[in-house]
Amino acid sequence: MTFSIPLAEELIDLAIREDIGDGDHTSLATIPDNIQGKTKLLIKEAGVLAGMEVARLVFKRINPDIAFTAFMEDGTKVMPGDIAFEVRGDVKSMLTAERLVLNFMQRMSGIATQTNRLVSLVSDLPVSLLDTRKTTPNMRLFEKMAVRIGGGYNHRFGLFDMILIKNNHVDFAGSVSNAVVQAQNYLKKTGRRLGIEVEVRNLDELSEVMRIGGIQRIMLDNFSPDEMRRAVSLIGNRFETEASGGITEATLRAYAETGVDFISIGALTHHIRSLDMSLRAVT
Repeated sequence: MTFSIPLAEELIDLAIREDIGDGDHTSLATIPDNIQGKTKLLIKEAGVLAGMEVARLVFKRINPDIAFTAFMEDGTKVMPGDIAFEVRGDVKSMLTAERLVLNFMQRMSGIATQTNRLVSLVSDLPVSLLDTRKTTPNMRLFEKMAVRIGGGYNHRFGLFDMILIKNNHVDFAGSVSNAVVQAQNYLKKTGRRLGIEVEVRNLDELSEVMRIGGIQRIMLDNFSPDEMRRAVSLIGNRFETEASGGITEATLRAYAETGVDFISIGALTHHIRSLDMSLRAVT
């Protein structure tokens, strides 16, 4: 996934509207006009830094004249006391941007930190860790960006860039076979070139999918590590394989050792703790 500046600016503008409304009345009331100053981003907890470009965009959307100086890059492993960046300019504008910048960077850095920790547990194995669509509404671009910064990979961004046939699709379609055939027919009819992934719940559904073919990846949902190993062996190199469903830090290694190609973990984005940092005035 590439970082879309136009989409990022649109989402940041929505965040500004949500937070500021008709004005930052505290800063307007307490800070004289045209006062210039400087603030710095202070890291207060060890982790992986993420969101530097987003922070710069927030300041620029608030006030294009603010000067942003980065001292670190996204993906840097930081420690308490580190200074990530410094901004100079209109004090009112910097105070108005403060919470938005922290909200983005603290959450993104928390995701990057957690992703990096999980990736390190299986870095010696030929498996890639994926995020999911379990993201915060209107924050998906930034959260998936943070996963990449932490060393993970992005699954589909949304409903539009891949066909992922899940259990409910199968149940409403009547069978795995029906769902796959209808998806293939849909792509032919519409002329769309999208990959097809199918989620299976057991070896019977797996056999059905393998018999039909015409897909790229099989998602093995809620299989135990032993079941996963057997399924991966049956699939061989015919299709990409993905493990999903309730995989935790404690069980990650066991699943990675089954030979599966991908492991998707929703908790990379929906069950994280933000990294502690603060914007401090430089006096």
